[in-house]
Parts: sequence; structure tokens; C-alpha cells
Amino acid sequence: MPREITPLDRFLIDAQNALSTVFGRPDPTRDNPAGETADVVLEDDERRHAAGLMRINHVGEVCAQALYVGQASVARDPQTRQALLAAAAEETDHLAWCADRLAELDARPSLLNPVWYAGSYAIGVLAGLRGDGWNLGFVVETERQVEAHLHEHLERLPAADLRSRAILETMKADEARHADHAEAQGARVLPQPVPTLMAAASNLMKAIAYRI
Repeated sequence: MPREITPLDRFLIDAQNALSTVFGRPDPTRDNPAGETADVVLEDDERRHAAGLMRINHVGEVCAQALYVGQASVARDPQTRQALLAAAAEETDHLAWCADRLAELDARPSLLNPVWYAGSYAIGVLAGLRGDGWNLGFVVETERQVEAHLHEHLERLPAADLRSRAILETMKADEARHADHAEAQGARVLPQPVPTLMAAASNLMKAIAYRI
């Protein structure tokens, strides 16, 4: 019979996830969508711009990991917890793909990733404590906002950067599916000003992560 997971076990698991997300190179469970797509040589300004956008997306995946793990740590319903952890597993794929593309662009991840992770984990715990309906509602709003900014990045990427584009298109489809799944499980619609505050925090993160 499987041993019951204790609060200490969950804390240690979450701590290991934080360390591997911020400082490690997670192994993806799916192949990189860029696959055999040709990697053309970009002009210096195009490469820096593409790297800035992919750094933002890498930070977004760090935040998504922290959010979902934080929410799962306090989820009351085992099914909700499992759904959050399944979404986090797919976000690990996104994290690895973005890290690979940053390396190809001779760029580094954000230096503030530990800060992004800690803040997002705290937000996830606070969201989860409101109950599973609000927990899932937070997933829906998060994923819809991420889907919108991925759409924006697809329009802003250099036309020749087909490898980054292939990664972001797959990520965008995954985020939409996560939101749809959370809605089907009974997500509640978040009241204002929560979505507006989430968008403002996201815009601040994007402005900083583009450069740092």
C-alpha cells in the first residue's frame, strides 16, 4: 500500500521542484516542436529581440511552474491537485524548449528567476486557499493571459525566426487546452480587480525580463 504523502514530504517535493526549475535543466517529456526547422542566422538586433522575447517566455514558464505547484500544495480535491500537477508537467516541456532556444540565440535566462519563482509560488498558495473553484479560475485567467501574450510574441518575432515560432505556437495551443480543461472542471470566474492586477503584474515582469 502506498505511503501517505505528509506535509513534510510535500514541502520537500516542492523545494526540489523549485531548485530544478530555477537552477536545473528539466528534461522535457515531448520533443522540441522546432525539430528539424532550419535555424537561420539573424541580424544582431533581430537576435537580441528574439532572445528578449524568449527570455520573457522562459520566465513565464518558471512562474507557471511555481503557480501550479503552489496551488496544488493546498488544493482540497485530489482531482484538482492532479490536474494542476499535470499542467505543471507540460509547463516543464515549455521551460526546457525555451531554455534550448535561448542557448541557440547565445542568450541567458533571467537573472531574477529565483524572485519570479518565489513570488509566483506565494500567489499560487494564496489562490489555492480560496478553494478549488477559485483555484481553477486562477488557472483559466492565467492561461488566457499567457495565450494572449504568446499571440503578441508570434507577431513580434523576426520573420526569419522559425524555430522560436514553432515553439511558441505549440505552447499557445497547450495553454488554451489547460484553460479549457480548468473551465470544464468547474472554474469560477475571477472578479475584478483580480484579472486587471494579474495583467499589470505580468506586464511589469515582461518589461523587466526582456532585458534582465
